[in-house]
Formats: sequence, C-alpha cells, structure tokens
Amino acid sequence: MLTVISPAKSLNETPVPGIETNAPRFAADAVRLARTARNLTLGDLKGLMGISDSLARLNRDRFRAFAADPAPDAAYPALFLFDGDTYRGLDARSLDPDALRWAQDRLRILSGLYGLLRPLDAIQPYRLEMGSRLRTRRGGSLYDYWGDAVAKALRADAAEAGTDTLLNCASQEYFRAADRSALGLRVVTPVFLDEVRGRRIVVSFHAKRARGAMARFVAEHRIERPADLRDFDAGGYAFDPDESTETAPVFARSAEAAARAA
Repeated sequence: MLTVISPAKSLNETPVPGIETNAPRFAADAVRLARTARNLTLGDLKGLMGISDSLARLNRDRFRAFAADPAPDAAYPALFLFDGDTYRGLDARSLDPDALRWAQDRLRILSGLYGLLRPLDAIQPYRLEMGSRLRTRRGGSLYDYWGDAVAKALRADAAEAGTDTLLNCASQEYFRAADRSALGLRVVTPVFLDEVRGRRIVVSFHAKRARGAMARFVAEHRIERPADLRDFDAGGYAFDPDESTETAPVFARSAEAAARAA
C-alpha cells in the first residue's frame, strides 16, 4: 500500500544531521516554476496565495534564492521540513530508522512546486499551494502544469512497491492533482469524525493531524492491507464498521476521547 499526504505552509528549518537525502524526481520542474514565481510582483504573490505583505516578501525572497543546485545547508529532507498539523500528527523526528526506511519506499508527499516527493528528497523552503492559479506555458493553474505527471509517478511507485492500492491521507486540493484516469489504482480515503455538540463531523484541524498519525501508523506497523487500518487508534479514534465502506473507512471519537488526547 502506498500512502500520500499533503505538504504544509509552515516550515521547520532546523537542520537534520545524519540523514542521507535524494534529489527530487521533478527538480527541473521545481526550478522552472520557481523562476516563473520569482518574476511576480509582491502584489501578484499576495493575490496568488492570499497572504500578507510580510509573507509575500518572504516567499518572493525564497523564490529569488531558489537554486538549481542548492548548497547542502539550503535544502532539507521534505518530511522534516514541513511542519503543519499533518506533520505534527506524523512526528517524523521521532520515527525509528526502520519506519523511516519504510516511509521512503511507501510514503509520498504531493507538492505544488515539486509535484511528488519522497520523504528524504532534499527540498528548498517554499510556499506554493497546489490550488494556486500560477500561469505557465501549460495553462492557468498548477493542475494544468502537472497534468497527469503526478498520477503516473504514483502509479509507477505503486508498481515498484508491489501494490495496487493508494491510501489517500491528503487534502482534496492536493489529491485533485493525481489525475484519476491516469492513476489506475484503488484509492482508500479514511474519514475522521469528531463529536461536536452531539453530532459527528469532520473538524479540519483534527482531521489533518489524524491523517498524519495514520501515515505514521502505516509506517510503524508496515501496513500492507487496507483491512489492517482498522487497528488505528491514535488520538482516541476508533474504527466504525457501521459507517465505513471498503474505500472510505470511518474513524470516530467522542468528545471525551478528544479531551483525553489533547
């Protein structure tokens, strides 16, 4: 089983000593997109990303510094650089070496700038959401730019791993970049529900963290079959067989379980 997650807007640029990294497979595309983005004005960047003046300046400077061959101290392993809710649930810095090796083979990160990343691909700090309407020669959005390349890469990685199943722990915005007609894999998308005022709903903040925790669970326990996801219980979630389907397993928790996990 191959797992995909989204990247994060927030980054942790703390060095990670002793980790051997790889070059991203779509590094040339990342350079091409960074060159396009560096030519945008601050106003363009603000509008493109919906960000403040200070964040626009930060990301303009990042794009201007983006290098085709970055210095070793200017790039970081992708799994350790991203620092949003999903990555707090995954907690990569506490993974043991065997789980990290498994993740390198079986975990993928969707990226607006890099297309598709392995955990130990060396990447430079950036912010460019997949849903951004960055105009390139391929069209008016990053979905146009990537086309079916991400899906084909996922399909190839799944074949190399000997699986026909993709565990989708990414957001809708990012998973849309995996063209389903080119993907050719069975997709399993877990649903995480929280009890709020007597109703069970998806709470984005909690669901993101739970998706990261599930990616960690898969790596730690070397999960090969979707059926074995039923044992996932991080953060107080429990499998709900009555609400689940084969391609959408549901995990729910009560308000009390959420409070205990906080």
